Amino acid sequence: MLEGIIRDSIGKKATKALRRDGYLIANIYGKGIENINAAFKKNEFIKAVRNKTHLLLDVKVGDKELKVAVQEYQKDPVTNDLLHVDLKAATPGVVSKFMIPVKTVGLAKGIKDRGVLMVSKKRLKVKCTPENIPDSFTLDVTDLAVGDSILVRDIEIPENVQMMEADRIAVVGVIKAK
Repeated sequence: MLEGIIRDSIGKKATKALRRDGYLIANIYGKGIENINAAFKKNEFIKAVRNKTHLLLDVKVGDKELKVAVQEYQKDPVTNDLLHVDLKAATPGVVSKFMIPVKTVGLAKGIKDRGVLMVSKKRLKVKCTPENIPDSFTLDVTDLAVGDSILVRDIEIPENVQMMEADRIAVVGVIKAK
């Protein structure tokens, strides 16, 4: 479980001091809970996110234990350091929107015919309860030739999960290399 602290002061001076001490600034929000301004040790947070097996991550801030999903993060454009992260709390039994990662499996046929595999949507928005949340959408691209694509409507969606993307949007495709 990842442990963090609650930030008392949310001003610029306090934020810079926390970053200097190796902390990552975070906001935790969700349906039914009050927003929490938190800070985590940057290295511990990165290790926890890289080693997680499920989409949801267990965190402890102050005396609260929450399951959260990484909603958005900000990086420094020059140094590529992680500056800020938004975490969405997953309240059990409450329907919320989550961004689910898309993973591809296999080597597309079209790559041998001078094609390039393009992943146009790395994450798909779904609406479900935390109990039904899928960890990722795995797409088999072995049958894709040049000009073929997998659309949102071609993806198998688990029960009790509603896709929030339009069904005509291409997720993965093979295009002809120039």
